[in-house]
Amino acid sequence: MTLRLKKLRRIVVLFSVICVGLFSVHIVAQEDTPSSPPERDWQAVNDYIIQLQRARAERLAPTAYDLVIADIALAGNSPENIEALRHSEGGDKLVVAYMSIGQAATFQYYWQPEWRRDSEQFPDWADEPDGMWAGDIWVHYWDPQWQEIILTGADAYLDRIIDMGFDGVLLDRVDAATYYEEQGRETAYAEMVDFVMAITEHARTRSPEFGVFTINGEDIPLRFPESGYMEAVTGILVESLHYGYPRDNALSDTAWTAQREAMLDEWVDAGKLVLVVDYSLYPEHIADAYTKSRAHGYIPYAADRSLGRMLIHEGHEPD
Repeated sequence: MTLRLKKLRRIVVLFSVICVGLFSVHIVAQEDTPSSPPERDWQAVNDYIIQLQRARAERLAPTAYDLVIADIALAGNSPENIEALRHSEGGDKLVVAYMSIGQAATFQYYWQPEWRRDSEQFPDWADEPDGMWAGDIWVHYWDPQWQEIILTGADAYLDRIIDMGFDGVLLDRVDAATYYEEQGRETAYAEMVDFVMAITEHARTRSPEFGVFTINGEDIPLRFPESGYMEAVTGILVESLHYGYPRDNALSDTAWTAQREAMLDEWVDAGKLVLVVDYSLYPEHIADAYTKSRAHGYIPYAADRSLGRMLIHEGHEPD
């Protein structure tokens, strides 16, 4: 082989290696590039449903609700189920999972059978039973071991929700701050603010524009205006604003309602979603509650307190 041919062969081989290398880099880059995060237009939500028991994706799919709130069990252990619901025949939906952070539930995956109240294995972070809801226990939400279950651990509840493809989380029992403040814990509110902020930061790091809502606790950002809490959360769900306090299927105390509305209006002014669930199924109560909520810029829904049924109210159908 002549020197010229040897040089030519080396050039061809070198060119081939370079091309293969570039092609390989392109493939690796494609494989390493994460899929695009879903678009989440929270401000487009104008109706919603919350069903925390017996929710089924195939039943919710034909509805036109913009926002669906359910237990993580809705996913059926597959993110494909949530993705299908997000783009189902009734119209695109945002899907949010419920998670209690101020109480533990003895039926949840994290609760161990040996954690009996009368045993030495009962967790230090676990406190007294709720008293109203069987199986629910107040927790020291500031305890690192409880926060490991919810947020920081390898199998954290929040990560399970994100991994299942949910668009957001609804945090229950942020009012545990009130419960513990009334027992004399002066730092109770500040610790709840820190916990919610940490949840929000972690969720948005993993899933941009991930929604974070709380159940009640409308006073928290107003007590801590410099904390960034109001700016961080997506919105709030309030119970019994017009019907259901102190009794279900009855008009709520009007002074109590007015006091809450004054705070919730500040949430609306801050551009936050305010979801309302009133506990009455009388048609006249539903009509009144929807009218009052809409007048303030809130998003209404009505149900029984179990939140165990999928309801579409005549004259107030989602669009």
